[in-house]
Amino acid sequence: MNEIEQYLEKSRQICDTIAAQQDAIETAAGWFSDTILKGRMVHVFGSGHSRIMVEEMWPRYGSFSGFNPIVELSLTFHNLVVGANGQRQAMFLENVSGLAERILRNFTLSADDTALIISSGGTNVVPIEMAENFRKKNIKVVSIISQKHSSASASKRSDGLKLSDVSDLILDTGAPAGDAMIKIENLHTPVSPGSTLGGVLLINCIKARVAALLTAAGQPPTVLSAANVVGAEEAIRLFEKAYDEHAVRLTRLYQFNP
Repeated sequence: MNEIEQYLEKSRQICDTIAAQQDAIETAAGWFSDTILKGRMVHVFGSGHSRIMVEEMWPRYGSFSGFNPIVELSLTFHNLVVGANGQRQAMFLENVSGLAERILRNFTLSADDTALIISSGGTNVVPIEMAENFRKKNIKVVSIISQKHSSASASKRSDGLKLSDVSDLILDTGAPAGDAMIKIENLHTPVSPGSTLGGVLLINCIKARVAALLTAAGQPPTVLSAANVVGAEEAIRLFEKAYDEHAVRLTRLYQFNP
């Protein structure tokens, strides 16, 4: 097989890994739909390239309110690569203890909330402390990691804890240790990672199941939809309604009790 065929074959294997986790996906979707039905939010966090999965959940076409995307630019802004706001700083900040607590200080959390944390290795300090801080508030935490990559990696914490150790439910992207999946002849290091593919599959499986559960409960979600599917006027109406619903839910996260 050439490199294209190899990547496609390994991608099929990732699909098989996701398919084998349907019970766990169902559990996560049940927790998240319960949160949304109660008028609360599912907090979604990822640092580094894991922010891709956060934005895949909400807001984008085919998604709906009920999810609070927590994306810190200091941890995820990759465009400049080097210099001010460069990748070196972002990777350093991912392992600064106490940053997670400062991020969550912005929100009034409830035990009716749930959380989804994405971290391929599950070994960086900030995602682990995010999970710990959520659980201190009796909030269930679902994590998306690459099991093989996490198992082969050392935690950045002195106590050795990983994200999987402080999660209530673990979902596996199916990516290999090191993430990159394709070996090239005469090239020492592999290329083409798989964790984003697995993560996006998990996100959209969860999203679809949550939408079904909300609809079955009599509260069908307002879905951001394209004009070429629902017509221009309806697309605008759904856009405004979905964003208004998000704003209403968000205000509850800022209602501090002195």
